[in-house]
Amino acid sequence: MKRIVILASGSGTLAQAIIDAGLDIDIVAVISDQADAAVLERALNAHIETFTIPMLPDRAEWDRELETLLAALKPDLVVSAGFMRILSEKTVNRFRIINSHPALLPLFPGAHAVRDALLAGATETGTTIHWVDAGVDTGEVIAQERVEIHPGETEESLHERIKIVERGLIVATIASLISTMEKTNG
Repeated sequence: MKRIVILASGSGTLAQAIIDAGLDIDIVAVISDQADAAVLERALNAHIETFTIPMLPDRAEWDRELETLLAALKPDLVVSAGFMRILSEKTVNRFRIINSHPALLPLFPGAHAVRDALLAGATETGTTIHWVDAGVDTGEVIAQERVEIHPGETEESLHERIKIVERGLIVATIASLISTMEKTNG
């Protein structure tokens, strides 16, 4: 059974989808940078160990703390599920990390992808699961799913519709990656 660590900063709907999916994985921990993140309560309710590493004044020290914790947890895969921090190059080179992003990358990278798509007048957007590299949403795309933008759509309504698609796509992508890892690693 593959060991998964989830990184999340917010409500935890993506993490909950992974928890509820019934995949043949061991979610060994949820790590957040926000002590009051609802994702931590979701994890505790599912009997998953939680850790909080608040951002520190010294970013390099925070990077070291996160890398040290990940190393101790020995994950086969790290899933960034609404984790609103850029990871250090050393961390992304050391661990296999995927991220979920609410746009069709390479379009609309960064923290305001939904707003940016609307401001650009896009007629469709979607969600992307990609490998995390040292850039901002620049890693190799693993999977994408499109979402049509309706006339008069608000950022909030569009983001909610994307999240529904995103939850299914991240679960399917993890299942596929785990299956591939099982075949190559035995």
